[in-house]
Amino acid sequence: MEFDLDSFSARDWESPTDADPIRFAMVGLGWWTREQAIPAVENADYCTTTVLVSSDTEKADEVAADLEGIEETLTYEAYADGAATDAYDAVYVCTPNGLHRDHVEAAATHDKAVLCEKPLEATVEDARASVDTCQEADVPLMVAYRLQTEPAVRRARELIRDGAIGDVVSILGHMSDTILDAVDETSWRFDPDLAGGTTLNDIGIYPLNTIRFVLEEDPQAVYARTESEQPAYEGTDEHAAFQLEFPDGKLASCTVTHSATVTSSLRFVGTEGELSIEGLFFPNTQKVLRVSGPDIEGEYRPEPVDQMREEFDYFANRLQRGLDIEPDGEHGMVDMRAIRALYDSAEQGRRVELDL
Repeated sequence: MEFDLDSFSARDWESPTDADPIRFAMVGLGWWTREQAIPAVENADYCTTTVLVSSDTEKADEVAADLEGIEETLTYEAYADGAATDAYDAVYVCTPNGLHRDHVEAAATHDKAVLCEKPLEATVEDARASVDTCQEADVPLMVAYRLQTEPAVRRARELIRDGAIGDVVSILGHMSDTILDAVDETSWRFDPDLAGGTTLNDIGIYPLNTIRFVLEEDPQAVYARTESEQPAYEGTDEHAAFQLEFPDGKLASCTVTHSATVTSSLRFVGTEGELSIEGLFFPNTQKVLRVSGPDIEGEYRPEPVDQMREEFDYFANRLQRGLDIEPDGEHGMVDMRAIRALYDSAEQGRRVELDL
């Protein structure tokens, strides 16, 4: 088989429609929603923001003052009680992890589709309850894994699926940032009850989920080590290294840390070649995919995309067309159980098998 790096359509999921835009209620107005999600939707093709939900309407009103098309600003309590449900079709939940369940269940109660930030919740039990509620209410639930609509990742999956590097044998992943440059130790991210963990479940989920997506397989066992040095990380994890065991002997080795230079990469080594992507896990950065194999040798630099815009447009386009949405809640539950197993492994110092 001959492989062509340039033959890929970045939006291979897209089918334009004449349907009205999907109207979003933004639930949680932290910096990620204000600086990433709202601008992404402003530039999106298939959705718009009409409702803002925050702990108090004063904050929501301040954000709304700089936006067009906002019809309502609500407190969390008013949102949960069903205020202004005629003003939105779907919700984007971006609050501390441990608060996701309440907001997801409120949306399901009001028959609204849900796009929930990852991880689904702070605990497996609350994540399971969120997924069950949406399934019982028959409302779509998508977990916000923006890498799954990133063109470089979708191209990598296509190449590996078609055998461009033979059978994958090993995978190497890394992600690091300097979170204390953006927040201080009072942030909810250092509160186990609200976050569920600090590093493994915050940025470790990027290589974990992206590897699952590209391989189209789930890990069978894990092993992890965590370390903490700075006072802010007392009782939680600052650095982590972990292994994922996949079917047919494939092994993934990953490192993540909140205390190193901002960088990320993912590398797949196969029986006949290798494929790597640099700059992968951060939004709005140039991605570089390199691949070498018996029938392909080259470098792919797709035009940088707004990963959040791609994610929102995918979700909205699927809703408009009445199609199933991936990654759904069950997909997110695999990560929740894997992350819990990784923390158990780090605490117990042993390999942990997964019951998925």
